[in-house]
Amino acid sequence: MKLNVKISFVFFICFLFFTPRSIFAEEVLHKGSQGKMVYNLQEKLKKMGYFTTQPTGYYGSITDHAVRQFQLDTGLSPNGVLDFQTQQKLNGIEMMARVVYGEARGESYEGQVAVAAVIINRLSTPGFPKNIYDVIFQTNAFTAVHDGQYYLTPDSYSYRAVIDALKGWDPTYGSVYYYNPTLATNDWIFTRETVIRIGNHLFAK
Repeated sequence: MKLNVKISFVFFICFLFFTPRSIFAEEVLHKGSQGKMVYNLQEKLKKMGYFTTQPTGYYGSITDHAVRQFQLDTGLSPNGVLDFQTQQKLNGIEMMARVVYGEARGESYEGQVAVAAVIINRLSTPGFPKNIYDVIFQTNAFTAVHDGQYYLTPDSYSYRAVIDALKGWDPTYGSVYYYNPTLATNDWIFTRETVIRIGNHLFAK
């Protein structure tokens, strides 16, 4: 009993501190800004492939250019400012990257993009929530959330897989489900129409 309480407490702490509804303070960062928040932004942009030097904590021309390119790639107005919309987009990518890493880090890069694409496809499919947070934390939606692997730190491939999916790459051809047929225990998933197999996962509608 004490062990179960301890495990529950650990997962609660992980949820409290590592569920990124907001990974940045809700403040506008722009050229001339400096400090820990800028450093964190640069680290994230570096993992996504936009920031090509070492983080410094100073928001200069390199950071401005990186933010503009990120905004262009993700459908935002490229103003070079870390405004509320850009923060929200980064938060969504952080959550998706955690799912990709937790669910598919042993898969090919295409397989990782495919997992990100499923999340995006669910956003526009009736019967699923309409925001990234609720899609990911829908009950029993993703094994990584259930078993705690969601709270691992994603690598750069996970972030870039999400970016590529947001830019329109969908190796699943519109799938909203995926599963490993050798590990799946819910018979219902086998009733879904299989679209494609990528690595160990079958993707389905």
